[in-house]
Amino acid sequence: MTYPPVIVTKRGEARVRSGHPWIFRSDVARADGVPPGAVVRVLGPSGRPLGFAFYSSLSEIRLRVIERGEALSPSFVRERLHAARAWRETVAAGAEAYRVVHGEGDGLPSLVVDRYGDSLVVQTLSQATDALKGEIVSALVEEFSPRGILERNDPRVRALEGLPAQVGVLHGEVPDTVTVAEDGVRFEADLWRGQKTGLFLDQRENHAMARGYAKGRVLDAFTYNGGFGLAAAARAREVLAVDVSAEAVARVRRNAELNGITNVTAREANVFDLLRELADAGERFDTVILDPPAFAKSKAAVEKARRGYKEINLRALKILSPGGCLVTCSCSYHVHEGDLEEILTSAAADAGATVDVVEKRRQARDHPVLLGVPETYYLKCFVLRKLG
Repeated sequence: MTYPPVIVTKRGEARVRSGHPWIFRSDVARADGVPPGAVVRVLGPSGRPLGFAFYSSLSEIRLRVIERGEALSPSFVRERLHAARAWRETVAAGAEAYRVVHGEGDGLPSLVVDRYGDSLVVQTLSQATDALKGEIVSALVEEFSPRGILERNDPRVRALEGLPAQVGVLHGEVPDTVTVAEDGVRFEADLWRGQKTGLFLDQRENHAMARGYAKGRVLDAFTYNGGFGLAAAARAREVLAVDVSAEAVARVRRNAELNGITNVTAREANVFDLLRELADAGERFDTVILDPPAFAKSKAAVEKARRGYKEINLRALKILSPGGCLVTCSCSYHVHEGDLEEILTSAAADAGATVDVVEKRRQARDHPVLLGVPETYYLKCFVLRKLG
């Protein structure tokens, strides 16, 4: 095949050679006549071939590198989907709901594919993957023989690519909700309207981890659909699952009923306010789990986010009984692991708590992190033990 050429600057060439897949608008020297969403050949300023990339005519990320070197298989989409499936048979063996394709981590930047039983959910988040949608769907049908494939192309990032928001069936039929099991706990997933593509699949392995530390009285804050709380219920005396969303609270109650779990109480409340009230009332928990939404969606929001993370962790440590564990998460990419550890250290000091680090974790292995590409490492999870 013939691919239109795009010439990058010296800095762009250095990024390609370092292995980072993103080339920004300022590092593209020439892209004459290249159509939006094309697969292009990337050339250095001297004309030296560097590789191949997805091209965007609007996004600040102009190029997403898909192959370094001088050759690109014409069947790269099918080959990479096949490889992604094979890897999930190792890292998500036996799972009913998991991520099949995680963008750059699977050599298909801006493509997300999640599996929920016999249904697949697809997100094509750039001009290029949107243009390849037909080929992607055909390959997914060939690989998985799904009952249906739904496109959840409603993330706001598509607007940066000049793409419309779209939600609809691309193949077969997809029901309003799908019930899937995660480590023995069944969840109702709303594939059409739920957050992300229905469930927070990136926390799948951390849910199982938290169950191992859970004991006594458990607080699951920012519960969403009860992922942590319902997993912890098997080892807990009681679980209080809290979310500001009435819809989320109703979902937790349905999921608890679905599993016959009777020791979980779901409460609608602002977590910041509730943590303060619990501390003021002298309440104590043996396990506290914090899984808030992203507090920092941009660099400009980092300082405010740091204050938010410190407040909830400080108050969580105050209500945590000695010997108990705090499982605390951040999905804000702009708050890095070192930043979060610094925040936790400050929170522990202000809470007058002596704390040790039991584990440092990240997103599930079906959401791969590329070495040297920090943007792919967004979910941080610390397990802390309060000594006193």
